[in-house]
Amino acid sequence: MLKSLSHEDRLRLMRFVCSFAWADLEVKAKERALVHKMVKELDLDPEEAKLVEGWLKVPPAAEEVDPATIPRAHRQIVLDAVRRMIKVDGNVDPEEAESLALLEQLLV
Repeated sequence: MLKSLSHEDRLRLMRFVCSFAWADLEVKAKERALVHKMVKELDLDPEEAKLVEGWLKVPPAAEEVDPATIPRAHRQIVLDAVRRMIKVDGNVDPEEAESLALLEQLLV
């Protein structure tokens, strides 16, 4: 399903995933590993992977993660990917839970 997304949609997905990795102001090793795994799953090219790596160093700008830009058909994919990110380290921080709840409200 992920590979059926356009390159633009894949990058949008990864911007949201990376922004949630930053929700607690720290990108942990397991979160970084998940991002790298998703880059492979999405079959991103080297230039796209470099963009994503940059988002692990500095979070995407707020205007780049506007839920209104997510096509209706992709909302569940984004929510599933974000849930995967916040659960990967085995600890859902209050900031992560709050951010997810807000995203769900905006997308559902």
